[in-house]
Amino acid sequence: MPVGPHIIIPADHQPPLAVDKLILEEPPGEEAVRLDVLFVGAGPAGLAGAIELARLNRRAVEAGGMDKLDIGVLEKAQTLGGHCLSGSIVNPVALRELFPELDDSAFPFRGLVPRDRVYFLTPRRRLRLPTPPPMRNRGNYTASICEIVRWLGEQAEGLGVHIMAGYPAEALLVDGPRVIGARTTATGLDRDGKPGSGYAPPTDLAARVTVLAEGARGSLSQAWLSWQKVGSDNPQIYALGVKELWRVKRPFDAIVHTLGWPLPRDAFGGSFMYPMGDDLVAVGLVVGLDYHAHTLDVHGLLQQLKMHALFREVLGGGEMLEWGAKTIPEGGLSAVPQRLTGDGMVIVGDAAGFVDMPSLKGIHYAIQSGMLAARAVFKAIESDDCSGDALSVYDDLIRESFIRRDLHRRRNVRAGFKSGLWRGMVKATLMTLTGGRFPGGRIGVIPDAAVPRRIASSPALVPDGVYTFSKVDAVYRADNSTRDDIPSHLTVGEDVTGHLAELYQHMCPAGVYEWQDGRLVVNAPNCIDCKATDVLGPRWSPREGGSGPAYKQM
Repeated sequence: MPVGPHIIIPADHQPPLAVDKLILEEPPGEEAVRLDVLFVGAGPAGLAGAIELARLNRRAVEAGGMDKLDIGVLEKAQTLGGHCLSGSIVNPVALRELFPELDDSAFPFRGLVPRDRVYFLTPRRRLRLPTPPPMRNRGNYTASICEIVRWLGEQAEGLGVHIMAGYPAEALLVDGPRVIGARTTATGLDRDGKPGSGYAPPTDLAARVTVLAEGARGSLSQAWLSWQKVGSDNPQIYALGVKELWRVKRPFDAIVHTLGWPLPRDAFGGSFMYPMGDDLVAVGLVVGLDYHAHTLDVHGLLQQLKMHALFREVLGGGEMLEWGAKTIPEGGLSAVPQRLTGDGMVIVGDAAGFVDMPSLKGIHYAIQSGMLAARAVFKAIESDDCSGDALSVYDDLIRESFIRRDLHRRRNVRAGFKSGLWRGMVKATLMTLTGGRFPGGRIGVIPDAAVPRRIASSPALVPDGVYTFSKVDAVYRADNSTRDDIPSHLTVGEDVTGHLAELYQHMCPAGVYEWQDGRLVVNAPNCIDCKATDVLGPRWSPREGGSGPAYKQM
C-alpha cells in the first residue's frame, strides 16, 4: 500500500519500549521477599510450572536429596483468573500429564465438545463449509479459563506454593546479565503519580530463577528480549479477541466458527460461538491487528455480528452476563524468540508466543511449557547452576515437545493470509495437506504497527442495550473497578493527529481513547489490559495491583 496523506503508519507515532524502566540494575532491598523461584503471572503456564516444580521438589525432599524450595507466584489481578480470557476449547493432554492420577472428570471443564460447524457468512446468509482438520475438536472440552486458573491455584497452594494476587511486577531486577528478581508496582498513587492516603511502596522479590509467565505481550518479556538482543525469524503479530458470555433461553449444542462478514476482505479473523452449559453460550470475534482500515472496530463488529440470524437464533431472548477482550499472539513458530532462557530467567506460555492460530489453541501449550520450564529449573537448582547455559535445557525440551511439532507443521498458515482471505484459504489447505512442507521456506511478515492504514469512514454503532452494547456498557460487564484517580499507565506519543486518535479510539475495545477539542483524551481507568494499545499505539505498563477487569466465567 503506498504511503501518502490518506495513510497512517502506527509505528511512526508509537513511543519506544521503556527498557530502562522495565530492567533495573539494582539489588533487591533489605526487606525483599526471598524466594528460590518466582513465577511472574498466575495463568495456566505460571501455575502449571509452580505445581510441577513443587512436586519435583517434594519428591526430592522425601528422598533426602534437597531442601524445600520457596516458590512464589505473582499475579496482577486481585483474584486468580480475574484477568484471564480465552475462547476456550481445551485440549486436555497437558493437564493429564500434569495430573496423571486424575480422570478428566476431576478437571474443571464444562463438558465434552459437541459437533463442530464452520460457516462462511454474508450479511443475510450462511454457507456451511467442511471443518478444517486443525479445527476439529473431538475429544476436547469446553471450559472457563478463569475456573481452570482458580482450580490450578488451589492445587498449587496445596503443595505449599506462595500465591501473591494483586501484585503486578513492574520491573526485573538484574545484576549484569543475570535476572535476580522483580519489583512490584506501588499502590495508592494519585493521578499525578504522587503518594496518596493509601500509598504502599513497591515490594522487591529476590529469586534464583524468575519465570516470566505474563501472557500475551508481556512487558517484562519484551524488555528482556530487547535488552538481551534476542530476536526471532519473524516479528510477533497479534489478534484482538472480544468475547461475551450470554445466558440463553434454549440449550445450544454445537461449536460454531465463522469466516467472512462482517469483516472486510483485507482483514483476517473469524468468530466463535460455544456452549458453556445448559443455559450459557460464549460468543466472540477475533481479528488480526494487521487490518488496513483505520476505523476498523472489533467490538463494533462483534455487535454487528450478533444481529446475523445465525447468532440471533441462539441469543434471542437471552442476557449478556460478561464481556472481555484480549490480544492473542498469532505469529506461530517463526515468531517464537530464538531462545527463551538467560541467566536466572525463563519465558513460558503466551509470553513466548506458544499459540497455534489454525487450531485456535494455546492453553495446553501454556501448561506444557510451564511444566517443561519447571523441569529445567529443578535440574538447574539441583546442580546449583542457574546460568543461562544450565537453564537452556528448557529450550531443548521445547524443541523436542509437541508444542514445537504442532507449531512447525502449521508455521506459515497465518502469514499465508497476508495475501487475502481466498488466497489464504487455498494456501492453508495446501499447507495442511502437505504437513507444512508447502510453500517451502518461511513467509515473512512485518510488525502489526508497521502495516499502513488507510483513512476510512465507519458507520456509528447505535447500541440497543439488549443485543448490542456500547463500549462503556461492555466495560461495566467486565467488572472493571479501577480507581478513577489512578495515574495513567499508558504512554502516548507527542504527534497525535485526529486520524491517529480515531485509529486508537476504534482499536481500543474499552473506550480508553477519545478525540475532544483537538486533543487526545486518555481514560486510563477504563483499560482492561487487553494490550491491543501496546501493539498499535500508546505503550502499556503495569499499574496498581487489582486494577482492570474481574472476569469470573470467561
